[in-house]
Amino acid sequence: MYYILKILLLKINSHNEWDELKEIIVGNGESIAPLVFSNNENVSEKKLGDAYELAQQAYPKYFVDEINEDLNELCDVIKDFGAKVFRPNNSDTQKFFSTPNWSAVGSNCFNARDLHLVVGNSVIESPSQEKFRYHEGSSLYDIWYKYFEEGFRWINAPKPRLSGDFKTTIIENGEMQMSSTGLPLTRLAENEILFEAANTVRMGKDLLYLVSASGNYLGAKWLQSVLGDEYRVHTTDKIYRSSHIDSTVLALKPGMVLLNASRVNSENMPEILTKWDKIMFNDILPFPKEVLDHQKNVRNKIHKQITEMGIETYINDTSSEWIGMNVLSLDPNTVVVDKRQIKLCESLEKNKFNVIRINARHSYFMGGIHCSTLDTVRKSELESYFD
Repeated sequence: MYYILKILLLKINSHNEWDELKEIIVGNGESIAPLVFSNNENVSEKKLGDAYELAQQAYPKYFVDEINEDLNELCDVIKDFGAKVFRPNNSDTQKFFSTPNWSAVGSNCFNARDLHLVVGNSVIESPSQEKFRYHEGSSLYDIWYKYFEEGFRWINAPKPRLSGDFKTTIIENGEMQMSSTGLPLTRLAENEILFEAANTVRMGKDLLYLVSASGNYLGAKWLQSVLGDEYRVHTTDKIYRSSHIDSTVLALKPGMVLLNASRVNSENMPEILTKWDKIMFNDILPFPKEVLDHQKNVRNKIHKQITEMGIETYINDTSSEWIGMNVLSLDPNTVVVDKRQIKLCESLEKNKFNVIRINARHSYFMGGIHCSTLDTVRKSELESYFD
């Protein structure tokens, strides 16, 4: 008698941030600073080449090597836990491309979660407000086509035009509002659908959506229309205005949420979270000296040179110190945390979580542990935690 053994891929299935992890995508560390310029500008091929070479200097070899070492450590932790790991292929994204309004060069796919929202058996590719991310989603296509053999709902949001003044500086009481990293805060116009998937926290049938510089109300409206009546998209615009939500709100298990106490308080608490237990954390590690030195002595200087060529780049910015709160849950009791964040580890352990400490040496420039991962399969069922 003959037996045919078939290795089955699990179907995409992830309803929340905490159920037992089975399959996940971990980002890629090969990096280049993104470049953007208007198609109306006279940018010569030589100038583009010079800018490209300068941008690469913001990511020296030792830097990229350490990024990949840390990502590999994260992969090993996840594999030891018993989950399967996929890695994206961004070989086709780090090239110049054009639309009718502007041109850019792509960056990387380190932050696999930023543009991809997994809701149950659906994958939604979000329409980023960043021009250089226009084709970033294709770096995951090889993985999606493997999953597509088993079947899932694959949705791509309308591609935005990103023309004109779709970002405006926030002025309040006559003063320009600044982010914690010293750059002007902006808000997005409401004339087209714009949001990044990392603006959301998934909690079963309920999703909390942050209206910020990386997501507008029109994006939330579109997301609700796509998900239908089975889900509820709740918006908040009071807790944080700079970017993604996962340095501010992290749902750890049913009824418990980790909150950034410097941003969230009793007055601006999202109503959906009022009855949940809260870990209010405010003792984040300050920027390490080596991070500040690298930004000042390397990245800012390269940024100045590139912008003087009439080309935009974003290497003058870093994540806030709160990127250290960017943790990944392997199950309702196990959390992966940046080992530098000793106080956060202790706080989670005090609340009965098993904490796995790993290196995340360049998270201030690249993104955090939660950012760099995208859980595609959890041992999960769709539930309502708020009825």
